[in-house]
Amino acid sequence: MVGLFGGISPILGALLATLFTWFLTMVGASVVFFFKKVNKTVMDGMLGFAAGVMIAASFWSLLSPAIEMAESLNLNAWLLTFLGFFSGGLILYIGDSIYSYYIKNHPKQKKESKESSMKRCLMLIFSITLHNIPEGLAVGVAFGSLAYGLEGATIGSALVLALGIGLQNFPEGSAVSLPLRREGYSRKKAFFYGQASGIVEPIAGVLGALLVIKIQLLLPFLLAFAAGAMIYVVVEELIPESQANKRKDLMALFTLIGFSVMMILDVALG
Repeated sequence: MVGLFGGISPILGALLATLFTWFLTMVGASVVFFFKKVNKTVMDGMLGFAAGVMIAASFWSLLSPAIEMAESLNLNAWLLTFLGFFSGGLILYIGDSIYSYYIKNHPKQKKESKESSMKRCLMLIFSITLHNIPEGLAVGVAFGSLAYGLEGATIGSALVLALGIGLQNFPEGSAVSLPLRREGYSRKKAFFYGQASGIVEPIAGVLGALLVIKIQLLLPFLLAFAAGAMIYVVVEELIPESQANKRKDLMALFTLIGFSVMMILDVALG
């Protein structure tokens, strides 16, 4: 797999990798054809594993190359990476705050109606789609940085980053399609909306790769930005969701395994 991606351009690599993450969203959404429910422990275990992968990737695949690139460009490395990292998390925080404000000012009716229930499903689709954008961007930036031959930027690390994001896309696809099915949508429509939530990732992936290749000075900031966005998603969504499982210790172990896999592959392939 590494050899296959090694012979193509970073932009094409970003496209193929994010098409893969979108594919796993589709696979997650497809469970609506087979199950009414999916085992929570399995889903939470995947989220925990993905959290570990994304935490490790945030440093080895994004922050470390960002610092190296900033230094090579004679930029203020600590300030630039801080601004990028914090901005990445802050953007998602603002998005979450706007979403929470909307929900607060549009309370559920005392008697649940089909319309209000459907509105919640649409907001779920919107929120998942929105946070898929920085994930696609992270993969695109990781592949785009390969054009500069940075020490921490390797095909292997970019591929494992895509794998980690893809794994956590699986339960997201299910999280959209299954509620829609419960609301009375046909299995085909529920699947369509579930997979559609991940279509922004290939778009963001190609955009991220193009930006870092065409505008070299943006690379350190965008790498750090993607890292901040990923850490926010991990801390705000993935870990709390996985730790809601009654087997918290097992979920924590999955997170450690995910981190270890990413770390070993990054160091070994780096």
